[in-house]
Amino acid sequence: MTFSLISPVFADGQPIPQKYTRLGENLFPPLKWTGTPEGTQSFALIVEDPDAPRGLFRHCVIISIPGNWTELPQAVDTAPDHSIKFIKNDFGNARYDGPQPPAGTGLHHYWFRLAALDAVNLSIPEEVGAEEAWKRVRKHLIEEAAIVGTFEQ
Repeated sequence: MTFSLISPVFADGQPIPQKYTRLGENLFPPLKWTGTPEGTQSFALIVEDPDAPRGLFRHCVIISIPGNWTELPQAVDTAPDHSIKFIKNDFGNARYDGPQPPAGTGLHHYWFRLAALDAVNLSIPEEVGAEEAWKRVRKHLIEEAAIVGTFEQ
């Protein structure tokens, strides 16, 4: 079975509903996956915008997602009790911050990348930031699944 990632609120290549953006309610969109690769001990997720005016912008990094999970629910970053860990994004927040492209910069593509990892828990401090955390995550990569959502202001 192919490792794949979907969202029940937007299809691959389609617009992300405004409530999942910083211009709306800034809710983390629900994600689901199937085909977990053999040997997966945990997952990590990054949300990136390669169309940002100053280059690649990271909206969210989550590590230590248990290897037996098959989804992240809506607003997982505001849930009162969870075992997952958020790393500081490029806004400087250890949570999800949705799309907020500058007006007039055209259509932006938001890549949600889920990495299946060969390690249970990565001890990465949230302060290292999204870019450095993702470099560390990739050292344990088994396989990656992705979905792309779009947004334009």
